Amino acid sequence: MIGRTLFSGKLFLAVVAAALPVVAAAQGVSAEDANKSNNPLNPAVSLALQDLYTPRLYGSDAHTNDLLARATIPVLPGEAVKVPQIFRVTAPISTRADPNGGYTTGLGDLNVIDIFLLSKKGGIELGAGPLLSLPSASNDALGSGKWQAGLAAVVVHSSPQGVAGGLVQWQTSVAGDKDRPNTNTLSAQPVFIRNLHDGWYLRSSGTWTFNLDTDDYFIPIGLGAGKVFKSGTTVLNAFLEPQWTVAHHGNGLPKFTVFFGISAQLGR
Repeated sequence: MIGRTLFSGKLFLAVVAAALPVVAAAQGVSAEDANKSNNPLNPAVSLALQDLYTPRLYGSDAHTNDLLARATIPVLPGEAVKVPQIFRVTAPISTRADPNGGYTTGLGDLNVIDIFLLSKKGGIELGAGPLLSLPSASNDALGSGKWQAGLAAVVVHSSPQGVAGGLVQWQTSVAGDKDRPNTNTLSAQPVFIRNLHDGWYLRSSGTWTFNLDTDDYFIPIGLGAGKVFKSGTTVLNAFLEPQWTVAHHGNGLPKFTVFFGISAQLGR
């Protein structure tokens, strides 16, 4: 049972270990390199592995874990669409308490976002577009059982000092299992990156989540650090960010979460 709940953490460590030879050959990085690596609107192919481990929940003795495998793919403007696009696909491997005892680990609901880059002026970038959540969970405890659609918007300001901005997402159920509750959620993720020296930076990126049907919500605040490495045209970014919930309503919500990850941007 313990081995199953630690599966995603072991997978994350295996990927980090595989990246160590690249890190060992790393070159120096500039503030621009660091900003591009931390900018969700940077039009570069990237692969990321992130993990959110929550050891404490309100009203429960259980813990949760979500390992997020994410691919970001830019699309150049064309005849049909005159602006660049960024596709972001996220596949979670989640661990949740099983109602029958123990824990269940498996695939959660896939999430796809298509961001259109609408404006870039004076260091400020704006993007927005549709999102879709697919009921792909391997177990009822790991997903909503619903097809969900909605909208996402991103605003980013970059400067030599770092990156500031935010991601807002709204999604609601449009089809799926009639026996499962409908969904209607809003999330806001303010992001603050403060560049230091030699690729090091401070960060805060807690995601505030609001259930618009039940009025449950939780607001975490994070404070962590990361390091950007460059090897050839590949930029690696590793970080660790503890997050504390400072306001909430409802049970089963995170009290404290450890958020960590590693990403690789290719070719830019």
